[in-house]
Amino acid sequence: MAVPMTLHGSDALKDELQHLKMVARPEVVAAISEARAHGDLKENAEYHAAKEQQSFIEGRIQELEGVLSNAQIIDPTELPKDGRVVFGVTVDLINIDNDDKVTYQIVGDYESDIKKNRVSISSPIARALIGKEIDDIAVVNAPSGAIEYEIAAIRYEG
Repeated sequence: MAVPMTLHGSDALKDELQHLKMVARPEVVAAISEARAHGDLKENAEYHAAKEQQSFIEGRIQELEGVLSNAQIIDPTELPKDGRVVFGVTVDLINIDNDDKVTYQIVGDYESDIKKNRVSISSPIARALIGKEIDDIAVVNAPSGAIEYEIAAIRYEG
């Protein structure tokens, strides 16, 4: 199954995978080796912690390799600029109730980060925005109730 992802998101996951393989994995192997040297493994907290960390790293490596092997890379700068909200675009919104302005980029599930205003394609806000055009109203069903946003701008940037 194809996993939609922006070029930026793909690069970030590749960087994380490279770090895990080239830095984190060797470090945890060294930590396990050092902990083994301390003797009895049954009561060796350092050894158990290192083994747990190794398990996490190996699991994350497998997860990233799987995601990247199924990634469908979408470069927003190469999308048809037809004025509609689609995967990868950056959208400027105005909250109808209080005139607050917010900007979101619609990205894949594995690259979403609300602190960086990157929302997952499967999030309620992205689902409400997809297919809309500038000046359209999108109704987002949030836990606190429905929020209406006016689409002020759509940018096809990377």
